[in-house]
Amino acid sequence: MHDRIRIFSGNSNPSLAESIAQNLNLPLGKAKVKTFSDGEIMVEIQENVRGRDIYIIQSTCSPTNNNLMELLIIMDALRRASAATITAVIPYYGYARQDRKAAPRTPITSKLVADLITTAGADRVVTIDLHAGQIQGFFNIPVDNLYAAPVILEHLKTKFNGDDIVMVSPDAGGTERARAFAKRLDCTLAVIDKRRTAANVAEVMHLIGDVAGKTAIILDDMIDTAGTLTQAATALKNHGATRIYACATHGVLSGPALKRINESAIEEVIITDTIPLPTGTESQAKIKVLTISELLAEAIRRIHQDESVSSLFD
Repeated sequence: MHDRIRIFSGNSNPSLAESIAQNLNLPLGKAKVKTFSDGEIMVEIQENVRGRDIYIIQSTCSPTNNNLMELLIIMDALRRASAATITAVIPYYGYARQDRKAAPRTPITSKLVADLITTAGADRVVTIDLHAGQIQGFFNIPVDNLYAAPVILEHLKTKFNGDDIVMVSPDAGGTERARAFAKRLDCTLAVIDKRRTAANVAEVMHLIGDVAGKTAIILDDMIDTAGTLTQAATALKNHGATRIYACATHGVLSGPALKRINESAIEEVIITDTIPLPTGTESQAKIKVLTISELLAEAIRRIHQDESVSSLFD
């Protein structure tokens, strides 16, 4: 395994890449990724990769376009250096929310990004908790959509052992995810009926389920501006929840997100490191970050050794 496999990283999440490499007992591949003064990205692979199986760790988070271009250019450099296979490990897949024509004359950008990644030379994509599962079908190459659930569930079981908890979906679309968590935690389920009036703007309408006197845990796949999350917390508080927590795989945390969270009734927000915290916010008291490096390292090991990946989540 160690003779053929190489782990490379762009600039989006180097600490996660380093941790994955350590879990696999491998050094991080040597590459120079820099930006010229006019904004152009230049990549130089600084070791022999001929005949090697390459795994590139790169979340396409903010700055989304820069990180996406880095990924594409790194793949092109590796392909031209005669790598045997190239796997794009994209813990957070940017543009995933643009997965359909939501209005006339709008693009399906997640499909465009899939085409770009394939054209640049990817043989396989590994990602975590796609916002829309059908994005796997936008690729004509294998896609492994992993789930952060085992990592988050392990934390929740330890933290809330014996507590009277209720899992809460902040919208109808996330009900199945929240139900799966509730089943594994042996607790009840509640759903918040939400009407979105515009992009990044949400209005909480009403609560389905009993949260009075319970610890409520809001579950979502991502937290962006935290408008949905904090409005859900207000609704839960108004319906008698004693304590309120939140968890999500992807902590996008853009715009006013951190301010809203700090001013809300939420005691703690649990996220994973698919996206690094914005610079200067690493010490945020309400933010708890769990690592998915062991999960990704095990998935890479299984892919490389032609073993089952889905059995990770049985």
